[in-house]
Amino acid sequence: MSNPITIGGKRLEHKTALVTGASRGIGFAIAKAYASQGANLVLTASNEAGLKKAKAALDGYGVDVSFFPTDISSMDSIEALFCFSIERHPDLDVLVNNAGIHIGKPFIDHGMDEFDQLMRTNVYSVFNLTQYAIRHMQSLGRGKVINVASVAGLRGSVNSAAYNTSKHAIVGLTRCIALENAKNGINVNAICPGIVETDLIKGVEHRMEAQGMPSAEFRERLLAHIPMGRFLQPEEIAHIAVFLASNESDGMNGEAIAI
Repeated sequence: MSNPITIGGKRLEHKTALVTGASRGIGFAIAKAYASQGANLVLTASNEAGLKKAKAALDGYGVDVSFFPTDISSMDSIEALFCFSIERHPDLDVLVNNAGIHIGKPFIDHGMDEFDQLMRTNVYSVFNLTQYAIRHMQSLGRGKVINVASVAGLRGSVNSAAYNTSKHAIVGLTRCIALENAKNGINVNAICPGIVETDLIKGVEHRMEAQGMPSAEFRERLLAHIPMGRFLQPEEIAHIAVFLASNESDGMNGEAIAI
C-alpha cells in the first residue's frame, strides 16, 4: 500500500535525508528545499568549512541538521559517513547521491589515473553508499534513492568521454537497483540535468578562458544548444528532488528524468 500524499503542509515532514555534495550548488539547493519541507538532514561534502556554512544557513528551518565531512572517493570514509547517519537518524528515508567531479578533455588525452579518480568519485561512491542505504531501507520496508546524474548520461558529448561514461553508469545503476527493489517499498530514480549555473560549469568556463576562449563566447556556444536559451538554476533541480523524496512519487521507479 502506498503512503498517503500530503495535501498542504510540509511534504517531507518526519523524513530524514542524507545528501552528498551538500555544501554548495545543486546539493545545497536540494538540502535547502528539503529543510523547507520539514526533512531532517545529514549533509556531507569534502569541505568542512562549506558544510558549516550550509548548516548555519539551514538551522532556521526548525529541522535537525548535522554534517559529516567525507572523502566520497574513499570506501572507508563512506562507511564512516553511513554509520554516523544511522546513529544520528536510525530511520533513513532518503539518500541523495549528488557529489561528483568533471574532467573535460579529448578521449585520447585522458590518463588512467584521472579516469580512475573520476570513476571513484562519480560511480564507485554511489555504488558503495547506495549498497549501505538499500540494505538499511530493506530492513525498514521503505526508502527513496535519488541519483543526480546528467543529460550526459543519456547521450554522447565531445571532450567528455570520462564524465559521460560515469553518468551513463549512474543511469544504468539506477534502473538495475530499482528493478531489484521494486517490491521492497524502495524507489530509485535519477535526475539528469542539462547545464546548471553552478561552480562546476564556472570551473569549465575558467578552463576554457585559460585556453583562449572568452567567457562570453563559451556561454554563447553552450546556450546555442539550449532551446530555452538559458542555464538551469540549482533550485529547479531541487524541486524535482523534493517530489522524488515525497510520497507523491511512490509510483515512479527506475526513471531517468531529463531536465
